[in-house]
Amino acid sequence: DGMNVLFIVVDDLRPVLGCYGDKLVKSPNIDQLALQSIVFSNAYAQEAVCAPSRVSFLTGRRPDTTRLYDFYSYWRVHAGNYSTMPQYFKENGYVTLSVGKVFHPGVSSNYSDDYPYSWSIPPFHPSTEKYENDKTCRGKDGKLYANLVCPVDVTEMPSGTLPDIQSTEEAIRLLNVMKTNKQKFFLAVGYHKPHIPLRYPQEFLKLYPLENITLAPDPWVPEKLPSVAYNPWTDIRQRDDVKALNVSFPYGPLPDDFQRQIRQSYYAAVSYLDMQVGLFLDALDDVGLSNSTIVVFTADHGWSLGEHGEWAKYSNFDVATRVPLMFYVPGMTTSSVSQGERVFPYLDPFSHILGLVPQGQSKKVVELVSLFSTLAELAGLQVPPVCPETSFHVALCTEGASIVRYFNVSEEKVKEEKDGCDDTYRCFNEEPVAFSQYPRPADVPQWNSDKPKLKDIRIMGYSMRTIDYRYTVWVQFNPNNFSANFEDVHAGELYMVETDPNQDYNIYNNTSHGCFLKKILG
Repeated sequence: DGMNVLFIVVDDLRPVLGCYGDKLVKSPNIDQLALQSIVFSNAYAQEAVCAPSRVSFLTGRRPDTTRLYDFYSYWRVHAGNYSTMPQYFKENGYVTLSVGKVFHPGVSSNYSDDYPYSWSIPPFHPSTEKYENDKTCRGKDGKLYANLVCPVDVTEMPSGTLPDIQSTEEAIRLLNVMKTNKQKFFLAVGYHKPHIPLRYPQEFLKLYPLENITLAPDPWVPEKLPSVAYNPWTDIRQRDDVKALNVSFPYGPLPDDFQRQIRQSYYAAVSYLDMQVGLFLDALDDVGLSNSTIVVFTADHGWSLGEHGEWAKYSNFDVATRVPLMFYVPGMTTSSVSQGERVFPYLDPFSHILGLVPQGQSKKVVELVSLFSTLAELAGLQVPPVCPETSFHVALCTEGASIVRYFNVSEEKVKEEKDGCDDTYRCFNEEPVAFSQYPRPADVPQWNSDKPKLKDIRIMGYSMRTIDYRYTVWVQFNPNNFSANFEDVHAGELYMVETDPNQDYNIYNNTSHGCFLKKILG
């Protein structure tokens, strides 16, 4: 009779987690989940901005099929009446529940988070969400500002709480209701932090003394970065504390000490998030459902922390597209859990240093668009069919194949040794690829480069990430008929992972790349 599903999705979380090898962060609860999970170290979003990424993985379709590259259309009206992952679970007898930010709110989910199609009851949004961008950050002068860097005293906040704290409380309440009613459930919980503003309880700053915080390893704009690829981080420039710095547009840079403060607050917000996840998973143990519930943990995309002289998301770089992705499946990723056994005891980030590396880690390159088919397979539902080439008229199909076949990590090692091959083979073999894309309004950074509206998109950057390289072509795009013209290439990027893991040295112009282009077109 199938397992329950807990689907945790975090806003703007790049893999700065202990379980991903980050030495600075304190994330004991997420690390503890990772210990019991299969962890994917090469997972990528399909577009590094909230609404397009979420609609993509919740429908199992790529942005060119949802036709959502901005925030301003609802796929059922604008592209096709596609079934969503929660809708599919609902149609298969699950109670589906949404807490916090799962769909991006607003027109892109019909102002209703796609209720009633996707959810059994109206989605829950924390009442204090509306204060997110208000002046709630106390400056050195004692006045209140709408800052980017915003540690707060929670007792001084409206209603004495913060949105993610409210979401955790509601998610725990729903777990108890489901337990009482003995109902099979799909519960999605969307956490806001570390999305900007970096507003979190101030005690988390103690975990990260400023003298321990470094700048990004490559805080400069790379010499050979095409201007179309650069994102000018307009959203953070609009915050009061960044505005006061009067930084030049589009390249900045921000002063070093302020860069450190942003990085410090991002880490602090991740530890605050870790605490929420810990409390929530501890409650799963409390209701005795850890042995019958699949837990998925991921993010909608990453966030640049000064790499390439960039901040925020809005690009095709790994720092913007790469996400944490892990699956806890009782009896599959762990030995079977006996009833009542504690799997996720809460760990206090202030006193717990786990430093444990997960056992099951896959380096396979995977995409968030695969989540729908993967979760269907794990829950024992029929896996939706693969979409035909044009699928606007098909309600139920998916463009991302299930990745359950990668869950047995021990087989991976053997295979890797056999894979030595020459370059021509590497070009056409069936290695896994992750595709991402990002729209731009112009070849040079301007005020709307980060988030162009559909009608203003002129160029689309199509990007392909394999275990060995990231290859991106920026091509002419027509927003009226959603067509990309690969004959009209405005710029290109090619980074080799092994010699250039941070993607600083673009070798597109000194490499023949016919084979990469064929692959991206294929």
